[in-house]
Amino acid sequence: MSFAGPEDILLSTSLASYLDKKLLVLLRDGRKLLGILRSFDQFANVVLEGACERVIVGDLFCDIPLGLYVIRGENVVLIGELDSEREELPAHMICVSVPEIKRAQKAEREATDLKGSMRKRMEFLDLD
Repeated sequence: MSFAGPEDILLSTSLASYLDKKLLVLLRDGRKLLGILRSFDQFANVVLEGACERVIVGDLFCDIPLGLYVIRGENVVLIGELDSEREELPAHMICVSVPEIKRAQKAEREATDLKGSMRKRMEFLDLD
């Protein structure tokens, strides 16, 4: 039975194993970024090459190209490697243009705002 040395443990908990691989980075504000990890530091600041923001609204999605992207570590919630052999999205998802996804985002945001304002108006009923 062999045990991992301190350097092996450090490497396994580090982002070094993800260098030059395609990653999904989930940010604190809910955005999802995809790109190839080129660099990182001890604060989890990361540099993605060929980055794009994946926007999903219902069954619609769009990858908005960003290019080389530097992400401050305090904004990172999750980092995961994407499997290059698997299809990234279910077959029912439809790829649309940037203007179309922006319109869908706006409509979704307005619907959410309307729902919230309706709840506030109905609070006096105290249905709980």
